[in-house]
Amino acid sequence: MRASVVISAVVAVLVGFGSSVAIILAAATAVGANPAQTSSWIAALCLATAATTAILSIRYRIPVVAAWSTPGAALIASSSGETMETAVGAFIIAAILTLLTAAVKPLNALIERIPPCVASAMLAGILFSFVLAIFDYITTVPSLVVPLLVLYVIVRLFSPIWAVLAVLFAGIGLAFALGMTSPLGPLHISQFVWIRPQFTVQAMIGMALPLYIVTMASQNLPGFAVLKAAGYSIPSRPVLTVSGLASLLTAGAGAHATNLAAITASICAGPDAHPDKTKRWLCGPVYAAGYVVLALFGASLVVLFASFPAALITTIAGIALIGPLAASLSASMTLDKDRFTAVGTFTVTASGMSAFGIGSAFWGLVAGLFIFGLHHMVKHDRS
Repeated sequence: MRASVVISAVVAVLVGFGSSVAIILAAATAVGANPAQTSSWIAALCLATAATTAILSIRYRIPVVAAWSTPGAALIASSSGETMETAVGAFIIAAILTLLTAAVKPLNALIERIPPCVASAMLAGILFSFVLAIFDYITTVPSLVVPLLVLYVIVRLFSPIWAVLAVLFAGIGLAFALGMTSPLGPLHISQFVWIRPQFTVQAMIGMALPLYIVTMASQNLPGFAVLKAAGYSIPSRPVLTVSGLASLLTAGAGAHATNLAAITASICAGPDAHPDKTKRWLCGPVYAAGYVVLALFGASLVVLFASFPAALITTIAGIALIGPLAASLSASMTLDKDRFTAVGTFTVTASGMSAFGIGSAFWGLVAGLFIFGLHHMVKHDRS
């Protein structure tokens, strides 16, 4: 153990939690979660992240770093018509699908065959509405929103990782300075709340399936890629099994999905963490300990964020998703032949349309697969 290991792990915790907690709060609001359910949601996510990281990194001596699904949280936040109970039912189904992916090789292969342009464009469509929401407040609360946007652009020139954290801390200070915060309620230790799941067809199709797909395509697969790029051999089935079990066991407490980290994994898997590649796994236990602390005080964090104005939460969440939105759009349109498919998928998903009680993420996926299949069928016939 050396100081660089501890510093890398702590930075990864701060980046992972601080850059996306506002999105979790927005997701909780979208499904009507009360304060107790919201704090349980955050505490359960932190505990699942800690357990998954500790088990996998210690067992395989690899810097396997877990996280919650930020794109999945954005998907939930953009949904409508769901309750906390139906959302938990969808979380359980998504976790079971992850476990099936680990257990059934053909299903794993099927997920990998989803065209990258469709998966990336669907994710971009989900994130777009979040980023766009910033401009709902830019004219009504310019004194808060405009400085944060300028700060983000400036800091990102030097460090994309720290840019969102800079906005988070500056936004909190600015909100207090402008007198836009509400009085803080009592701070207390987190408690888990059992939420009885309800299973509906609409939630299974409109939330569970898209949640599973975006988590696999935009979290787990990039997470595997980061570790492979760092020179590690990845036990993919055990990773999916452990993360799927963690998701399943914490879904009843409100946690939506636990998966591999990508950006924060690069912090722990790189040479800055430890010059010896075989020792970087030590970041895992330190990272896990950080999330145990966050799980303990998750309720107080919810109270703190509840005192902030909606404009601040929306702005932080939107800014946190600018980077993933840009990456998703770029990935979806890398190849000229796939651009029409990507645009069709993105447009349907970003439209926010709903049909038969099923949200736009699913219909964007359907539209993208239809266009992609039709395009390749016609091309095959011509050849």
